[in-house]
This record gives sequence, structure tokens and C-alpha cells, in this order.
Amino acid sequence: MTLQSKNVPWLFSGGDLIGNGTTVEATNDGKTASWAIHRYLQSLYGLTTSPTPQLPNFFTPIDLVDISIDFAGLHFPNPFGLASATPCTSAAMIRRAFEAGWGFAVTKTFSLDKDLVTNVSPRIVRGQTSGHKFGPGQGSFLNIELISEKTAAYWCKAVGELKRDFPSQIIIASIMCGFNKDDWTTLAKMAEASGADALELNLSCPHGMGERGMGLACGQNPDLVLQISQWVRAAIKIPFFAKLTPNVTEVKEIAKAAHQGGATGVTAINTVSGLMGLRGDATAWPSVGKEQRTTYGGVSGNAVRPIALRAVSSIARTLPGYPIMATGGIDSADSCVQFLQCGAGVVQICSSIQNQDFTVIQDYITGLKAYLYLQSRPDLKNWDMQSPPRDPIPEIYRGKHLPKFGEYQEERNKIKIEANQKADLLANGSNNNQRSPPAANKIPNVLDQVGRAVSRIGEYNRLNNQEQVVALVNEELCVNCGKCYMTCNDSGYQAIKFDKNTHIPTITDDCTGCTLCVSVCPIIDCITMVPRTIPYIPQRGIPPTTEVSSSAH
Repeated sequence: MTLQSKNVPWLFSGGDLIGNGTTVEATNDGKTASWAIHRYLQSLYGLTTSPTPQLPNFFTPIDLVDISIDFAGLHFPNPFGLASATPCTSAAMIRRAFEAGWGFAVTKTFSLDKDLVTNVSPRIVRGQTSGHKFGPGQGSFLNIELISEKTAAYWCKAVGELKRDFPSQIIIASIMCGFNKDDWTTLAKMAEASGADALELNLSCPHGMGERGMGLACGQNPDLVLQISQWVRAAIKIPFFAKLTPNVTEVKEIAKAAHQGGATGVTAINTVSGLMGLRGDATAWPSVGKEQRTTYGGVSGNAVRPIALRAVSSIARTLPGYPIMATGGIDSADSCVQFLQCGAGVVQICSSIQNQDFTVIQDYITGLKAYLYLQSRPDLKNWDMQSPPRDPIPEIYRGKHLPKFGEYQEERNKIKIEANQKADLLANGSNNNQRSPPAANKIPNVLDQVGRAVSRIGEYNRLNNQEQVVALVNEELCVNCGKCYMTCNDSGYQAIKFDKNTHIPTITDDCTGCTLCVSVCPIIDCITMVPRTIPYIPQRGIPPTTEVSSSAH
């Protein structure tokens, strides 16, 4: 079925028009008709198409952008890789990931045969950090899964086969031992001999392995990290990274030990130790066995991103130029760029794949290419990633304070009709066939993004408390929900008035620029922070007994 008219070849119809009344059927008709229209248009120019429906691709200058990066002496086709976690449970899974477009993969951590593990179940659960949200799109996960149940022999064979079949992709072998020089030397040499491009030392698994004197038990002690790094450096010639735990007072101290021990770089961070939640009967989830026992597991996903960003930037500030692989809540090209700007060279991903599948890589690749391309276009300099700036308030509504409901909406309609009647609607007509201007400047590369934000991140006492801001509400975007008023009234500084008739919020001079209103506003850019034009005088409650310096923090 093509949904093409028998009498008029350019007419296609489906859905309600032909009696398919359900949403699913109508959607399918739309897809079927789209493919048939594509084939029809191609045939007009003598072009052939596959008889099997396919999604036609289109080409733009963005597709030409190079997102490869030379990092730690290795050439990565793109900075997106699989973390040493569930997506790398087997070689077959890594193979499918490479076919989907991933740039590198870190194998599931493996050990010597004497340290083999057997997992419990259940062991991977959805997070509760986003409330009672079910299905894909989880903001976090918690797992009590151990390292790979497969042998070192399996993984060494797998690495060799994968490297043979995907020579352009980077394969990193993740290994773990206790604090034993012979064990680390033996396993590191085995992994190097397999053909791995680099190694990752798992010094950070937060559950199970630490009780065996492995993982976290080694990674929380700088002296042990230093010693293990020295052992591995003496044993192999290829690059290796120490995977760091966030479950320490200061992660940069562990990174310094790895650096001093000869590690090529570090991976930051492993999962954050936590207890996800309890049910009404006082049992946790996951709960194992008849006794329904649980343990502290590793929290991953977007919920840990701020912790990971803090760790990566702290290491980058402490060890400038030191190679960092970032992991922890990277779910888009946007969040990838944030980690690059904090000092990472490549990123590892797990939870996002758990929420979807390996195909998310195409979104990341396109998003990163678009981000780099936009930087070359001066005419798009005001865009935030792929989001164009908001249009200003139309002049016809400016100063009239008309919300979009009731009698006010009727007044808006009248004003718009009158304006349209007076306007020459063809005066500013656009040429729909006009092509986008070519890139005027050189398109930056991925390496150019690494560390861009580091110089702006530092101690609180370097922040300027003389350059204050206040909130500004865009009445044209406001949906009059009152969220800004409520949070300011009960959690802020009572600096917003809410008109009882128009429901338009007004910012008063009491605004301290705390930005709570922006944080809860449901409309992007409806509230912005602008420079304060009058002096900021803190409300001290009871006047101080001594004069306070204007630069006091």
C-alpha cells in the first residue's frame, strides 16, 4: 500500500480520510505516505529508490564537521565511548555499539581467575531522584553489580577480535586486582598482549569488591593508588588510566597520586555510593533473598553529574593538561560539551544507554557537530547550543500588561488584528529558497573545547559581590502560573508582587538576585537575570556593631 491516488499521481491520503481512525494507524499511514511521496518525487527525475521503506538521509555542512580527537597519544574517531559497565557486558554488545557509531569502549572490568565473582539478583534498579517516574528517561540508577563474571581469557580474546574487526575504534581493557604487585603485573601484561589500546585500572567500585580488598579499598588511599600505578607503569608500555572514586574527601588528591605513579591519565568518576530508597514495609530495593537484605550500591546517571563535573574540573585545575576521561550523567551532546569544557578529553556513557539503547550515539554525534559548526557562524553567535535566542516582546504589546487569558486575550486579539490591517504583510517577505550562509570562520575542533571553562572555576572568595543582578520577567512569555511568586515568598526574599487580576508578576527593588524564580519557572528565558542598577544593601536584620566592608563575603 502506498496511499497514492489511482487517478491523480501526486495525491496521497491516509488516516481519517480513508477511515483509519486510531492514532497508531494514522501515524503509520503518515510514514507510509511519506515514503511513497519520496519515491514519487525521485521518479520524476529518473532516480530509483529501494522498494523497502527507509528513512531518507539529508546532508548539511554540519555533517562535514570533524569530531575526532587525539587524546593521551591515541586517535579517537569521536569522544563518545561506552563506560566499563552494563553496555560492555559482552564482546557482542561492544561489537554492536561500534557498528552503531561509538568511538571507543571500555570493557567490563575483569580479574584473574582467583578473583572471579558471581552476582546477586536483583541488582540494577531505577532511581527515585525524579520521584515516581517510571519507564525510560530515569534521572538515575542504582546498582549492586560486581565486575565481569567472565574470565580474563575471554576478555583478552574478545579484545583481540574487536581490534581486528574495528581497527579505527579505541578499545580499553578494564582490570582489577587486590593490593598485590604480582597480580597487577600479570593481569596488566595479559591485557596489553591482547591488543588493547590502553588499560583502565578499576580502583573505585563502591560495593562488593572493596570488601575483598579490591576496587574502593585501593582507590580511597593515595599511597595505594601511587603504588599500583607504579607497578602497572613498570609492567606495560601502552597508556593506562586510573578510574577514581568520588567517595573520598578530595578526588584531586587521588588523581595526583595516580599522576605521580605514572598513570597516563584518570577516569572520573565511578558511581557514588548510596542507598536509593526504602519501601513502606521497611525493605529496600533491591532486596536480595528471603531475608530481603540489601547493601549500599553505586548511584549513576544525571543525578551524579554535578559531582562528576566538580571532580573533573578540580583535577583539571590541579593537574593542567593531564588526560581525563569523564563519566557520570552524560546524556547528550550538551552534557558532553560541559565535561569537555571542564577539562575532559573524551567521555564514557552508561545510564543513557540503559534508558534507551546504543542508537543514542547518533544524537550525540550530530549534536556535537552542530555545536562546533555554530561557533563558526557569527550570525548565530547568540544561540545557546542549538537553541536560538528568544524574540523580543512585540512592539504592539509593549507596556500594555496583557496576559493571555480571558478579556485580556480578547484585547490582544483586537490589537493584533488592527496591526495586521495596517501592516504591509509582503514588505518583509522572506525567500524560502535562500541558503544558509557558509561558515565565515574556521570550525573549531573537539580539542579546542577541552578546558575552556576551567579558568572560570575556583574559590568562592574570588567571586565579585559588587556586580549584582536582579530578575526580569518577560510578560510576553509569562504563562501567569505564579511559581516565581510562591518560591520567592516562601523560600526567598519576598521580592515579587503578583497582580490579583492579570496574574502578572512584578519584581521589586527587594530582589537580591538569588535566581530561585528562574530555577522554578516552567518557561525557558521567561525570567532572565540582568545587571542591578541600584546599590545592593543587604538586610542585616539587626544593625551590625561594626562597619562592614563593601567587599565582605
